[in-house]
Amino acid sequence: MRYRLLALDADGTVLDPAGELRPSVQRAVAAVQQRGVRVVLCTGRRFRTARPLAQALGLRGPVVVHNGALIKDLETGKTLFQCYLPSELYPRALAALRDLGAPLVYVDAFPAEVDILTEPLERAHPFQRQYLQANLAHCRIVPTVDTPPACGVIMVSTMADAPSLLRLRARVAAALDGQARVNLLINKNYQGHILEVLHPAVSKWQALQRLAAAEGIAPEEIVAIGDDENDIEMLRHAGLGIAMGNATPEVQAAAAHVTASNAEDGLVQALTRVFLS
Repeated sequence: MRYRLLALDADGTVLDPAGELRPSVQRAVAAVQQRGVRVVLCTGRRFRTARPLAQALGLRGPVVVHNGALIKDLETGKTLFQCYLPSELYPRALAALRDLGAPLVYVDAFPAEVDILTEPLERAHPFQRQYLQANLAHCRIVPTVDTPPACGVIMVSTMADAPSLLRLRARVAAALDGQARVNLLINKNYQGHILEVLHPAVSKWQALQRLAAAEGIAPEEIVAIGDDENDIEMLRHAGLGIAMGNATPEVQAAAAHVTASNAEDGLVQALTRVFLS
């Protein structure tokens, strides 16, 4: 099989445990592109933090961000595809998340230099306050997020310790009754975990399929590599799904192959085996 598209998760896959992009990874991704393979970053990150990484990898064209809720053009920042949280779910999602403090509201307002709407920081869990303090330049602090913003809502989320979010996840899922996608993810660059509520159709795989179909690329011609819960669907449905050695057991079970960890250049090993040998 000749693979034509490579989908790469960012944190835990492209980046090492310290959150750094290693030169060995840059070289391997460049070599794959030189073979004529389209490389797409598919990440849970927002566009503002995904863009520099994609550019450092020498990527061009579209990038999948917010776990598939948006496809953005790397050069212009234009939204090429969006799957916003339905307006009728917005108040229910906020109410379900408030058990652990004020939620975060991610919005599609990149040209306005705003990514996140949030209430005063003292209402947030300490782990979330740490995240916000590091990202205040692109946050708008408002008295309450209860009023839906005029711009598109990508998702609502909260950050906290894993045990608290595991309990909250069950309550959120019950409150929304299958009408939204609920992700529980490791917060790799900060403390704790992240609980996200998005449109029920959102996933990295649905966005990746859309991109591939536009270029005449079939699912079986795609290689997908990742490490966390939000990667499972694309690892299962791609022609070849590869889990990192640092991936959770559920992610490894969903993959056709498990490479070494991101501390051991596992991505480089996988790219060499599949594309560069």
